[in-house]
Amino acid sequence: MKSVVSIEALKQDPRVTVRRDGAPDPDGRCVVYWMQRSQRAIDNPALDTAVAVANLLGKAVVVFLAPVPFYPNSNLRHLAFLQQGIADIANGLKRRRIGFVLRRYPEHHLLKFCDEVRAALVIGDENPMRNPESWRQKATGRLRVPFWTVDSDVIVPTKLMLKEQFSARTIRPRIKAHLDDFLVPCLNLSARIPWTTSGLESLPPDFDITQGWTLDPTVQPVTNLTGGTKQGLEVLRRFVSERLAKYSERRNRPELDATSRLSPYLHFGHLGPHTVALAVREAALPFGEPEAFLEQLIVRRELAINFVRFNPNYDSLECMEAWADRSFALHCGDPRPVSYSERQFENAETHDPLWNAAQCQMVTAGWMHNYMRMYWAKKILEWSPSVAAAFHTALRLNDRYQLDGRDPNGYAGVAWAILGKHDRAWSERPVFGKVRYMSFASTSRKFDSKSYVEQVSALGV
Repeated sequence: MKSVVSIEALKQDPRVTVRRDGAPDPDGRCVVYWMQRSQRAIDNPALDTAVAVANLLGKAVVVFLAPVPFYPNSNLRHLAFLQQGIADIANGLKRRRIGFVLRRYPEHHLLKFCDEVRAALVIGDENPMRNPESWRQKATGRLRVPFWTVDSDVIVPTKLMLKEQFSARTIRPRIKAHLDDFLVPCLNLSARIPWTTSGLESLPPDFDITQGWTLDPTVQPVTNLTGGTKQGLEVLRRFVSERLAKYSERRNRPELDATSRLSPYLHFGHLGPHTVALAVREAALPFGEPEAFLEQLIVRRELAINFVRFNPNYDSLECMEAWADRSFALHCGDPRPVSYSERQFENAETHDPLWNAAQCQMVTAGWMHNYMRMYWAKKILEWSPSVAAAFHTALRLNDRYQLDGRDPNGYAGVAWAILGKHDRAWSERPVFGKVRYMSFASTSRKFDSKSYVEQVSALGV
């Protein structure tokens, strides 16, 4: 974001969507940033927008974060990771002279908070997922002051893609046409007017936000990853210094694990894509290594966000491409080599040690190597009684156990593996029709599957 000289100029930024227009309330005391998806105090275009507006108006900025227990498919694992990032948010905002108010359900209402602080204008971050978008629409209708949202968790604003893109091949040139304009350091502006309001009710950053909530206790927090911007930056540093140089060579070899492990931090907004992309781009490495990773971080990730933004059926069979639908219709009665229930899948009770290892890693560690995610979903398709059963089983398990579940990447990934989304038709075969096939034999030839299974077993999962 470049330095701005007027509110009208800010409104023209492609990242900004003006949901409720009008002049800021001249009697308002502050600009409110309603933080949800972008849970960080650095490299956050939505926060930068809020500070820029406040500085132009000569007002303070306050961030409002209010977790709830009813976000679809959330559980103790997800909320524990979220909570681990709250202290970093509070500390980072303090350094920028920005206020921070933490509340939680049932004291989570944005309108009540805006009335308390007499908001002049409200800024939010965008989230293309169905439920968060519905909350933004409700806020638009109920707020009495201007309300803008900012596309702060992509590099190139999603609205510039105009419509749902068919594949990486079609979105890649559109992203690259705008990349130089948007892959630039964030301003990380400090507020000119510090937040000084005292006596406003706020929970301390270390408060257990889940206290008293009824949550699923069977999905416990993980011990292998810790949430928060500080920890995310350390994970990024280790990836760039230790594994990025071998990324393109090893990224499809789960036993060597050259992956970044950054997806949970991106999902919760503890890190933004600008932070990651600039660190990778600036690494002193041969051309191919940064480019291979940036293809995944920018093109593939933003293809998934584009899918969820422009396709309201992203979590149903209705998102299937016509060629895949026709192909499955010809094979709906094909006998399966074996059939498992969702409970058997969840308990890793299949005949395949490689699939079981991937499932156990996800259930215990909240993480699965990307190559194994493809194999994992493909086998659910092959071993389920129907395409519909496979699709819904994969989505439920992914959302329940993955730290980066309930995310556009997950919905696009499952749709790719099972429904052929963002892919092309392949040679026809039983059960799969023309959807891309993966087998234990072919997968095991690409990497040392035995070593991977042994590594997972050694971790006690």
